[in-house]
Amino acid sequence: MQLLKERILKDGKVYPGNVLKVSGFLNQLIDEKLLFAVGKEISTRFCAHNITKILTVEASGIAIACAAAHYMNAPVLFAKKSKTSNLSDNCYFADVVSYTHNNTATIVVDKDFISKDDRVLIVDDFLARGAAIQGLRSIIEQAGATLVGCAIAIEKGFQGGGDALRAEGIKVESLAIIDSMTDDALTFRKSI
Repeated sequence: MQLLKERILKDGKVYPGNVLKVSGFLNQLIDEKLLFAVGKEISTRFCAHNITKILTVEASGIAIACAAAHYMNAPVLFAKKSKTSNLSDNCYFADVVSYTHNNTATIVVDKDFISKDDRVLIVDDFLARGAAIQGLRSIIEQAGATLVGCAIAIEKGFQGGGDALRAEGIKVESLAIIDSMTDDALTFRKSI
């Protein structure tokens, strides 16, 4: 998606450890026009798949998931990163290692919100090694639901998570794939 790539080049910041900061326009301070353009593009890529739920992880994937849901007429379900007092014990759980935060979180989804009849699209802001996707995939499998695919705003292609998922036959649509990243340059994967 050219608009997203241009914004990454203009306003993204690269930090040590292959961290790309886009919080000034995508996942903390949000450019709503860009956000809805991203949501519309996700919808275009998955509109023929009869999606019944859009699943993400709190917090930064929620806005993108909601923008996609706006165009797809499917509800957004997000996995919480901890079990809170207002959740029942009737939950699905999965452990996720965070590349950015360098920790492990147990993500939680109430069993009442996902069922074997659901056709689920995973939406997230970033895909690096694929740990968050694998955690969400585990929850989908525990529910007996169908994983239709994954829609990602920014994929760090050089970290291999997206390519590994594709090799398993999972439809992964990333709007911007970064093949290399240094302190002063980003290289995007060429579209096929």
